[in-house]
Amino acid sequence: MLTSDEVEAAVLGAQWVEGHADAGLARAARDLIAKIAVTVPEHLRPLILDAGARTAPGWKIPPDGLDVAQARAWIRSGRKIALVYRDHEDRRTERVVWPIVIGYLDAVRTLIGWCELRDDFRNFRIDRVADATFLDERFPGRPAALRARWLASLPKQKGESSDNR
Repeated sequence: MLTSDEVEAAVLGAQWVEGHADAGLARAARDLIAKIAVTVPEHLRPLILDAGARTAPGWKIPPDGLDVAQARAWIRSGRKIALVYRDHEDRRTERVVWPIVIGYLDAVRTLIGWCELRDDFRNFRIDRVADATFLDERFPGRPAALRARWLASLPKQKGESSDNR
């Protein structure tokens, strides 16, 4: 059985996802909250229906440039995505990416993956994707192993920039 703190944590997390994630995950978060509400004992329901811990409503997130639900499926299956991408100066490039993570930030979502053009991990703001083609081609290795390589490449200490790798 869940404790009151666990119920609040689950609902708080689901509220955040509902306000910041793509439509598919937002719908799943609402469904999760409803399922928690019907399964917890009566004395814990006020933690859900009238929660004292809440997240702020989601920011106005720019429209997605690719189908995020399909991108999540491609991450799970280890398949490549071809992107037409606009950088912060509106320059267009074409990339083939081995997607490993969708990053859900407060104001934007990012696709993180191995970029064949740069031969390195890169972050792509999803709102800057001009076009995406979901390829049937699998990338080498397991998605989990590539995610582990990406995590190992991140700066280890607060304040350390990625240029110090």
